[in-house]
Amino acid sequence: MSLTKVNGVVIKTQEYKENDKLLWIFTQELGKISVIAKGAKKSKNKLFSVTTPFCYGDYLVFKGKNLYSLSEGKIRKSFQSFLDNLEKLTYASYICELIDICIEDNEKNSYLYKECITCLYLLNTDAIDYETLIRAFELKILRATGYGLNLDNCVSCKEKIQNSNYLDLAYFGGVCEKCRKERGIYIDKATFASLKFLNKTTLDKVYKLHLSDDTKSEIYKITHYIISSVYSRKPKSLEMLNFIKE
Repeated sequence: MSLTKVNGVVIKTQEYKENDKLLWIFTQELGKISVIAKGAKKSKNKLFSVTTPFCYGDYLVFKGKNLYSLSEGKIRKSFQSFLDNLEKLTYASYICELIDICIEDNEKNSYLYKECITCLYLLNTDAIDYETLIRAFELKILRATGYGLNLDNCVSCKEKIQNSNYLDLAYFGGVCEKCRKERGIYIDKATFASLKFLNKTTLDKVYKLHLSDDTKSEIYKITHYIISSVYSRKPKSLEMLNFIKE
């Protein structure tokens, strides 16, 4: 039996048999893997605490015929404080759901792995507006999986965009004033500028941007439309929170 040490975060759990858990762990070394944790449903089991949702840690796994099995784990950050805050809990669930939706089993994505861990750490603080952080993470997800927005050059004529209020969501980018009649939807100028900033800025610098509720709402409509269109499943984690807010 060959053990492999991985660094990862538990993005989804499921009950398996009487006392076991089935985990999906997004790892730096192996990508997203499915893992059986024997006895992990029992609170006194050594694997109980390292197999909770959002747990970030070091894991020793070995490959079975179809699944990995968990031998042991060590917590780096449990993120269990999310359970005491509905917004944080919902957004953390959404982060993990997006990873699960856009990454195939055994698919590695080092850039997205780093962004995922960074986003969870930032969500755990009160330094950044939660909603703005999540909008930025959505843009990182799209970029990491080949659907990033091009807001520098017109997706129609390819010329550099000097000033624009238009997007072509079918081609994931901005549309210049000259081409706007042919294609594109109108968005507020503040939204276009904010999208451009969030698209290029690292997550730890997102706190510099202060968005109005209208701008956050418009950006969400854009990212939600693209995410719902390009991936095989639509995320559901935010539905209840959005319902409560409305």
